Amino acid sequence: MMESLTREDWKDMDPVEFRARIRERVHHTVEILLYRAIHEAKPLAPSVGSYVNEMLAVWEERGLPTDTPDIAWTRRLLKMAEDVQSGRKVGLVEFATRPFSPQDLKTADRLIKERRSVRHWTEEEVPDWMIDKIIEAGLWGAHACNLQSLRFIVVREKNEPGLFVGADIPGGPVHIVACQDFRAYRANTRMTEKNRLLDCGAAMQNMVLQAHALGLGGCWLTFRQPMIVRLRERFNLHEELQVQTYMDVGFPAQTPMPPARMTLNEAVIARL
Repeated sequence: MMESLTREDWKDMDPVEFRARIRERVHHTVEILLYRAIHEAKPLAPSVGSYVNEMLAVWEERGLPTDTPDIAWTRRLLKMAEDVQSGRKVGLVEFATRPFSPQDLKTADRLIKERRSVRHWTEEEVPDWMIDKIIEAGLWGAHACNLQSLRFIVVREKNEPGLFVGADIPGGPVHIVACQDFRAYRANTRMTEKNRLLDCGAAMQNMVLQAHALGLGGCWLTFRQPMIVRLRERFNLHEELQVQTYMDVGFPAQTPMPPARMTLNEAVIARL
């Protein structure tokens, strides 16, 4: 059972943790039950949504932001639940999965199979809009319980030379650091360490694919401890903000051949 907290607990709770708890609770106590009720054409209990509504009331009382995408998404789910409870039909057609066209499938296949790690870059400046697209792709990675722990630091090498000294490869023109705010994981204390790392990995995979789609070269890297210490000191990071991994990105000055993979017959050890 998840711990049951009260209004008094929420009134003094760190906003990062509180916001993550709202996302986690609406996911587990509203979203999953709502979609099941719609799918099975069954009633939705009147109590569904009450706990999250109470959380939102405290959120507003504290004067915390109400115009963020996740809070808006929460309210939309609550409205859908209210409609189902009242016997009104809720349509989900706009969110239906649409199969890719043959051309789209070729593009997706090309994106996945042509991506490669690039370790040398030109002097051409990477525009901010490309960096933002890469980070946005990371934010759309799958994340356990919708806790959204990912935070990012962007460093242009020319602005902070030497900060990334100690990497295994020559420093790229842009470093995008992926951190995780562990306050978000207080919302689900049963979350395993493995899930936390997978959350970060899903984000980074999206990011290197987006960089490739933009015509950039990228390389996903890990830190040596002295580098982490320098970053923590340079940006005065919160004690629960963990520096996890990073990618170097820029316009490629090399075109390495994508490494071949083993065959499906080798990789699949069982198929029932």
